Amino acid sequence: MNNSVGNTARLLGAGLRALLVLTVVCGVLYPLAVTGIAQALFNDKANGSEIKDKSGNVVGSSLIGQTYNLPKKDPNDPEEAAKPDLKWFQPRPSNGLGGNSVNTRYSLILSGATNRSADNGAVNGRCTGAAEEGTLCAQVVAAKEAVVADNSTAGYTVKPEDVPADAVTSSGSGLDPNISPEYAELQVHRVAERNGLDVKQVEKLVADHTTGRTLGFMGEPRVNVLELNTALKALNKS
Repeated sequence: MNNSVGNTARLLGAGLRALLVLTVVCGVLYPLAVTGIAQALFNDKANGSEIKDKSGNVVGSSLIGQTYNLPKKDPNDPEEAAKPDLKWFQPRPSNGLGGNSVNTRYSLILSGATNRSADNGAVNGRCTGAAEEGTLCAQVVAAKEAVVADNSTAGYTVKPEDVPADAVTSSGSGLDPNISPEYAELQVHRVAERNGLDVKQVEKLVADHTTGRTLGFMGEPRVNVLELNTALKALNKS
């Protein structure tokens, strides 16, 4: 009997010691080591890939897109459609950026893609103006018409065939912070006109903020919209 109690006590003691050691190692030392290495070697990424303006203020993260819309006439009207502020470069359609109807003091980011097929609403296999309202094709056609109208200026006309895919479709998450160089270049004349800048200045801005393929072969060239608009704001103030 005594041996049985003694064996049980030893097993419990060993288990408690193992629990204590593993708690210290896995719950304290390992997280501290990982955090320390991340802060030392990858400080920017470890802190959320923050983007700062010329004054050093954090304006957002390079990993999550932002909308650039005009203020609503009635902030409490959920049915009022947001209108883009055309003095800024516009991101991809931001279906992932939603409003929070539970607590309206905060914005809620909803990440997700449409479950509609690519030919949803297509007529004879093509997305045309005859697409049924509310279908994916109807949304794409309306978005293309808006891009053409918004970005055409007195001396520059956007052709429908020049509108890239990312200008009329959201990403899989709906939160993509980047656009293609083609979409950025398409917006140059409108941004220059709205801000009273020379087209060459804005073209250089886009070129300076165009990132090539990762390691030269992965992904596609891209332009981070938040970084580009932050630089545009600094250019306007200079």
